Amino acid sequence: MKKIEAESLNQAYADAAAHFECSVTELKIEIVQQPVKGFLGFFKKSAIIVAVRTAAVEKEAVKLVENVEKKRELKKKKEVKKVVKKEQKEEYKEKTPKEETPSHTMLNDTIMPASFVSDQDEDDDLGSGLDYTADYDDEYDENESHEEEEVSNSNMESIAGEVDAQVNKLFNLTCFNIEKIEVSAYDSETLLVEFKGDDAALLIGKEGYRYKALSYMIFNWINSKYEVQLRLEIAEFLKNQEESIGRYLESVYQNIDRDGRAQTKILDGVLVQIALKELRERYADKYVVIRSTRDGLKYIIVNDYYNN
Repeated sequence: MKKIEAESLNQAYADAAAHFECSVTELKIEIVQQPVKGFLGFFKKSAIIVAVRTAAVEKEAVKLVENVEKKRELKKKKEVKKVVKKEQKEEYKEKTPKEETPSHTMLNDTIMPASFVSDQDEDDDLGSGLDYTADYDDEYDENESHEEEEVSNSNMESIAGEVDAQVNKLFNLTCFNIEKIEVSAYDSETLLVEFKGDDAALLIGKEGYRYKALSYMIFNWINSKYEVQLRLEIAEFLKNQEESIGRYLESVYQNIDRDGRAQTKILDGVLVQIALKELRERYADKYVVIRSTRDGLKYIIVNDYYNN
């Protein structure tokens, strides 16, 4: 990815093609700033574009797919180990009847961290979403849980330090003018990664598409390597999205409290995931799920379980 500034868009396109040593048709180009001639030398603005070669994008996509496949293989191995361990424990347990706790299959539409992206209902038609299964062990040991939590808390700081060094090393190679990326432990299972600086907003992209792609890449990296979640904040984009959807949901809450059910307007990108998380936390006893229109647009319905 290369940020290019020139007197005109044509010159910027030519410079981009020369930099990547390819035709302009092989580039994916986003116009950041249109050129302005100004008046008598005042208010003049250059053309600014961000260009990336299509082949590089395809290569990155292949790497992401490979990472996803590796993660699925690791998950399968862990599930097999968990089943074997559970069977071994059952051999030493007394034969007493117990209630079976069902597992819940959940899908994530935007492939974002669970810290701020709620999982989809298993009935949703989400195309290429990743499949996550929440397992509940009947042999749950409270003391073992506390020990694991202490280990997790101690590891989060060291993990944050490693990710901090590596992510800053990576983005120091880019053309964006951003401050040092801050990485810290958001909670016992989540890392907070914060981007700030003059060009930080460029990492969000139109309608948040670049934010979504960046979240996907960083999440798959840290989740497959460290098994932690991600909360990504770029120039307060996530904070503003959460505040915006919070104001909108006030009217939805009123409808649910009055009628027992409601349906949101069409929501896009991060907004639908934030809204889903907020609604499920507030109405844990209700059926809250994302639905899609024929055009692929997303909205959320809230209903009683027996009416779904």
